[in-house]
Amino acid sequence: MKNQAYRMALLYDFYGDMLTERQKEFYDLYYNEDLSLSEIAENYGISRQGVRDVIVRAEATLTELEDKTGIIRRFHVMQDQLKVLGDDVSAIARRNAQQYQDEEIEALTERITAALDKLRQE
Repeated sequence: MKNQAYRMALLYDFYGDMLTERQKEFYDLYYNEDLSLSEIAENYGISRQGVRDVIVRAEATLTELEDKTGIIRRFHVMQDQLKVLGDDVSAIARRNAQQYQDEEIEALTERITAALDKLRQE
């Protein structure tokens, strides 16, 4: 269940702006505020089934967008590659500190590390 909640949160983070205002509102209440379908229905004066329909349509829209674009999948691949690059740069910096003490290598590894940090924040 946690995997499903995480997946839904990612879908919303990446594609939430593509939903209608009502879909965004109900989706947020259901997944982020952890309200039940009944609680949302009561607050908005509609049926539980009506709330469920809105959320199911929102989920379908978000899933379809990811299926077509693959942005989240590519995001995960990029994060994995950034980690590999960071590990490799750290290894180079350690080896330089232990064996070579080359100032140019040190400056380059610091610059690469700073660029990787910036990419991770994007």
